[in-house]
Amino acid sequence: MKSITQFSIYCFLTFIITLSTVSAQSPKKTSGNPIFEGWYADPEAVILNKEYWVFPTFSAKYKDQIFFDAFSSKDLVNWKKYPRILDTTAIKWAKMAMWAPSIVQKGKQYFLFFSANDIQSSERKGFGANNPDKDDKVGGIGIAVASKPEGPYKDYLGKPLINQFYNKAQPIDQAVFQDKDGQYYIIYGGWGHCNIAKLKPDFSGLMPLENGEMVKEITPKGYVEGPIMFIRKGKYYLMWSEGGWTNGTYKVAYGVADSVWGPFEKKSTILVADEKVATGAGHHSVINTPKSDDWYIVYHRRPIPNLDRDHRVVCVDHLYFNEDGTIKDVKMTFEGVEPKKLK
Repeated sequence: MKSITQFSIYCFLTFIITLSTVSAQSPKKTSGNPIFEGWYADPEAVILNKEYWVFPTFSAKYKDQIFFDAFSSKDLVNWKKYPRILDTTAIKWAKMAMWAPSIVQKGKQYFLFFSANDIQSSERKGFGANNPDKDDKVGGIGIAVASKPEGPYKDYLGKPLINQFYNKAQPIDQAVFQDKDGQYYIIYGGWGHCNIAKLKPDFSGLMPLENGEMVKEITPKGYVEGPIMFIRKGKYYLMWSEGGWTNGTYKVAYGVADSVWGPFEKKSTILVADEKVATGAGHHSVINTPKSDDWYIVYHRRPIPNLDRDHRVVCVDHLYFNEDGTIKDVKMTFEGVEPKKLK
């Protein structure tokens, strides 16, 4: 009887182990949300070398934000992590608050734009400026360069690309956009101001505009931060985040124009908190799979219950358009999206 009982226990344990192994080996049917583990925010999602890539901000206290990780996927579902592709040991002027990477492939090089140090202007006295009568200049938007998307990256300019407060915009949250004629633009700005500027062909600086100024303000109503731009069916879409990044009021809105210069009048808010799923959804990017009208929105959000200011995770959901070109409200899910391999 004892041997029979032991054998029964053995069979039961074997069955459980086998079941667990089979389950672990079963392919994921959807990405799930979040799409990878860890506290991350401000995801830049792009397609590089026939793979999906996400370059996020490490979501932590400012003093701990001294590096970037990256993630790649062949199908939007299974993700591989590349730790510390860039950190402050490579960017001597960056000390903390490394935020919102934006990547561009140009030739055989990869240029990673980022902001660092959370610099302050003298107009915002009491907000941490090193000298309340003088703007901080050690920080702003910089560029790193590498020969592979996963790095390692090194400082491209040896100094910030933008460290001035043009039009009262804090130099953060940069997005690099290539127009149909090949010209690269940088769209950026915090503190409720959005700027656009032309980049030199080698990304060594900004090109003066026709009026002699370096940047143009294109701030739409309600704008707070986190701009991105893309073209669909000949129209220019500017998207941005509204509300407060530290709480559930964060959300995404958009406008449409006929050129990069706007004007971008707000159409609607399309991504907001959902008490059944998550709060604080915002600071996103958009992927369009080549030769299709399949679009995805990659964004960060706050799990419920949210236990810390920096507890943010990266998620992906479908982005749909109406026949008139307007964007449908985004439905946040726990399932995420189904596999989509690139041809």
